[in-house]
Order: sequence, then C-alpha cells, then structure tokens
Amino acid sequence: MNFDPVSHQVHGPAGSLSVAQDDEVTLKLLMLCEGEVELGPLAAAAKFGFSKQRYFQLRAAFLQRGATALLSDKRGPKTRSRRTDETVRQIIRQRFLDPDASAEVIAQKLRQSGLAISTRSVARVIAEFGL
Repeated sequence: MNFDPVSHQVHGPAGSLSVAQDDEVTLKLLMLCEGEVELGPLAAAAKFGFSKQRYFQLRAAFLQRGATALLSDKRGPKTRSRRTDETVRQIIRQRFLDPDASAEVIAQKLRQSGLAISTRSVARVIAEFGL
C-alpha cells in the first residue's frame, strides 16, 4: 500500500482508491499506516507534512481512542471567559437603568461591583443587542 500525495490516491496490488483532500482522519490514518508498516515514523511524517512530535502525538491518541482521536478539535477558546451570561445580563440591566450611560460608565460600574470586564467588551454587548 502506498499513498500518492499528488493524486490523493492509495495504490495497492489490486488497484487504487481516491481520498478526499479535506478528509483529515483518513490522511492521518494513512500516515500512521505508512509510518508503522512501510516508511518509518520520520519519513511518513515528512511525507504528510507533520513533525515527528505530532506524528507520535497522533499515534498515541490513535492507540488510546481509535480513529476518532485523529479528528482535530475546534481551535480557539472553548468558552467566553469574560462575557459570561451573567455579565451580559448585567450589562443589559445597566443599559436599561440608564440608557444614556456610555460603555465606559457601564464597564466602570460593573468593575466596581466585582465583575472583570473591559470597556470594549461592554461596547460589543451593547452593539450585539442593538442597545
């Protein structure tokens, strides 16, 4: 079995199989197969555009959890660290209590009450809700 990165096909003695370019799980699995069976880890990682360290991370994840571990996680923050639901409610509340208050004034009031929030985050909430 051999994967051709130019044509995105896996070739074997009985024929070939096309692999979609954006199918990351299949490509990573093919890399692990070639690394463990044919080329060795370093050559397979280089062929598929991964570092040696990433190859071994993927290998360990695959051995622990199977092919689903090869699917990349969503990048970036998983939660809104500053603009929690409670903080958004407080910003809206302050805006309704004093419609003329600027984002800076609302942010200052919230900071005085113990919420960590920037003026820019307050302005974003005001714009998001059209207040």
